[in-house]
Amino acid sequence: MLMLLAGAAGLALAALALYAATRPDQFRIERSLRIAAPPERVFPLINDLHGFNTWNPFARKDPNLQGSYSGPASGPGARYAWQGNKDVGRGSMEILNATASSQVAMRLDFIEPFEAHNLVDFTLVPEGGATTVTWAMHGPAPFVSKLMGIFFPMERMVGPDFEAGLATLKALAEKP
Repeated sequence: MLMLLAGAAGLALAALALYAATRPDQFRIERSLRIAAPPERVFPLINDLHGFNTWNPFARKDPNLQGSYSGPASGPGARYAWQGNKDVGRGSMEILNATASSQVAMRLDFIEPFEAHNLVDFTLVPEGGATTVTWAMHGPAPFVSKLMGIFFPMERMVGPDFEAGLATLKALAEKP
């Protein structure tokens, strides 16, 4: 009986591993929100990492977060490194590219609680006096990520944080 249970457990684990191996090698998560402010008002809140961290939902998860800025104040080369609790871990971000009032691209490197290297893109599309902001993150999905994703999908883990962050960005940008 014990051998039968061990065999069934092994078969289930093998099936799970095979299923995980069929998952995509890349992931992408994105959320968009319309903000009643022109791109020129929204862009500095993303392109300057000091401004970014006034609405960054991940920075709000740890009131004792330790962070440091380096490089230029904004735009390409601006960097922010952090170390925090289990909810935010340790890592860094750097602005790679920015096009005034329309796009900011960042590299996001996590060290803890797990290592990951992703790209983040913010696009700002003007719509009359408003702006639609899209926040996207994409990167590789190694086998361990695929396996974890079966039980903890990235969409459910990160998507709500993107939505909360965009809502806070909206509130800041729409202030008179």
